[in-house]
Amino acid sequence: MTPTEQLEIETKYDVDEHAVLPALHELPGVDRVEQPVELALEAVYFDTAELDLARNKVTLRRRIGGEDDGWHIKLPAARGRMEIQHPLGRAVRKVPIQVVRAVRVHVRDRDLMPVVTLATRRIVHRLVDAEGEVLAEVSDDHVTATVEGEEPETWREWEVELVGGTTELLEAAEPILRDVGARPASGPSKLARALGDRVPQRETWELPAKPTTADLFRAYAAAQVEAIQLRDPEVRRDLPDSIHKMRVATRRLRSALATYRPVVDREVADPIRDELKWFAGELGGARDAEVLREHFLVAVSEQPQELVMGRVAGYIDDHLRAVYKQARVQALEALESERYFRLLDTLDELVAAPPLLDADSKAKKQVPGLLKHDLKRMSKCVKRAEKAETLAEQDHELHETRKASKRLRYAAESAVPVLGQAATDLADRAEQVQEVLGDHQDSVVARDLLRQLAVQQHLDGGNPFTLGRLHAAEQYRGDRSREAFLKLWPTIDFS
Repeated sequence: MTPTEQLEIETKYDVDEHAVLPALHELPGVDRVEQPVELALEAVYFDTAELDLARNKVTLRRRIGGEDDGWHIKLPAARGRMEIQHPLGRAVRKVPIQVVRAVRVHVRDRDLMPVVTLATRRIVHRLVDAEGEVLAEVSDDHVTATVEGEEPETWREWEVELVGGTTELLEAAEPILRDVGARPASGPSKLARALGDRVPQRETWELPAKPTTADLFRAYAAAQVEAIQLRDPEVRRDLPDSIHKMRVATRRLRSALATYRPVVDREVADPIRDELKWFAGELGGARDAEVLREHFLVAVSEQPQELVMGRVAGYIDDHLRAVYKQARVQALEALESERYFRLLDTLDELVAAPPLLDADSKAKKQVPGLLKHDLKRMSKCVKRAEKAETLAEQDHELHETRKASKRLRYAAESAVPVLGQAATDLADRAEQVQEVLGDHQDSVVARDLLRQLAVQQHLDGGNPFTLGRLHAAEQYRGDRSREAFLKLWPTIDFS
């Protein structure tokens, strides 16, 4: 059975034992409140011995007794929480592997074990509109939490969860509930309340008003590590663009470790860069196939119909689908590898205790020099491209220029807190180069693929005419991208 996903948006309130739930039928859009339904729920929450999930505001439970029996995972989201549900299955004390993978970025290869059991007597009131759609569910919960070795704790809370309604409904309900004694919940979840101060707190750190260069590095690196952790579950669920976003985060971090070498210990940083390069490579095959598929769906459709000889779009797409499927298997294997788990451990250490050589240099004085160094590095790539004796050599150097433009862009973005608009402008111009040369590199990769497919189609007795036309179009795209770059390059400056 395929797991299901839904965005959970709710508000929680602590209430006294004798509080009476007020009438809610006059809330915006509500036509009536259905007869209450009583449920007896039992949820066993799992975590590592160090409570890694709780520390990262992730919950994993096995719940029975309601309308959604099963394994539930809740992940932080921009609004509310993303809830992923898996079938109950036969496992009781051991978390099924498909469930573990959804939280692997936090658990890694550590064991999961029961940490809290919650028994809840729930009375559900459904708020319904005139068309019969459920807008929200208001739950009156009497909770008993049991932590091994501790006395059970009991409390009562009200929970208002949106189903088909809007946040306006939550906002309108709050004053009505508070008028009868409800108070904002003392914790973000029942689990958090049950665990209390047992949960290790994540260190909070903010960029100072006058940061050092080391501060800039720490802030930028922390943001990329957080992005990698955020994208891990999305890649596993095969969400659109998730692989691309995860690769970008690894590249940004890898670039920062290079740009900030004057303040970061290379003996620590260089091995991390190597591991990030390995990991990005493991994700690369699936991303490249993804990009080519999207491109050729459009490119073939733009060909005159009378010049499309045979099932060209399907022929290309079948090949790239197979490549993507195989590359995705490789990416998922990397995500389940000990090497990846240790990389995540290392990234945690990088953020918690950055390996700094110089923690005192003022960013406003030192960072312009770092940006100029990255721009000079990019300039050397351009000169090598201009001196290239063959088209293949030039294509290679333009690809190196593109990579250098990314590093410059990321460095400029990290410098915005101290250099402001000047850094923003430089990042924007570097991004333009990146996009133009990205188009050029895509054309190089596309031409290589088209040649391989044309040869195979010829050997199979097919007609590669249209593939040849597409190859010519890619050559034209590459030439135009090269010309666009040569016009753009003189505008890249930082003085």
